[in-house]
Amino acid sequence: MLTRTLRTLESNGLVEREVFPTVPPSVEYRLTPLGVSLLEPLSALADWAVDHSAEIAMARQRPS
Repeated sequence: MLTRTLRTLESNGLVEREVFPTVPPSVEYRLTPLGVSLLEPLSALADWAVDHSAEIAMARQRPS
């Protein structure tokens, strides 16, 4: 699952992958400039989730 996620991020231009010819082969991932540009909005979303975690937990407990 991790490999699939990383490959999707790579195909979307958010990370780049570098393979090193070692034994066993090693791979390094790094954020692209596009990926770096996503850090601020993701951080804001994470902050929002923390700030509203009690409300979210209460909503999950309500009957559907």
